[in-house]
Amino acid sequence: MFRVLVIDDEEDVLNAIRRRLERHGLEVTTAASSEEGTNIIQDADLPFDVIVTDMSIESPDSGLRVLNTAFARDLFAEVIVMTAYGNVANAVECMRRGAFDYIEKNSPGVDVYELLTIKIDQALERRKQDVSTLQRWERAARVQEKRHES
Repeated sequence: MFRVLVIDDEEDVLNAIRRRLERHGLEVTTAASSEEGTNIIQDADLPFDVIVTDMSIESPDSGLRVLNTAFARDLFAEVIVMTAYGNVANAVECMRRGAFDYIEKNSPGVDVYELLTIKIDQALERRKQDVSTLQRWERAARVQEKRHES
């Protein structure tokens, strides 16, 4: 089962996302602050498959701090940043720093929970491909090592 961490300071949003993702078959951990979220990321036995974080929790750059912590823990982290107050500068900065995607919560005519589910599925697929590639490289390196030892 894939593991997702959701970080948002709005309890209603946090619970709605958690319920939707659990119905989608994902194991969901939640955090109500960026500090709690970064602690969970750092203390987890295994990295999360996907992290969903609000951009502005305690401060306008809380999402960027979560993003940095996620990549410090796991080079293949898949982070989706959500915001109620989207702007181009924030979106560009998140993507520049490696976010998988940037979603506005209040997009007219868009079921943001359905969109989030689609984006998580896409992020999980990319993570599977990245991890598979890494495993192939590691196997190839071991074969090379054994050849050099012989």
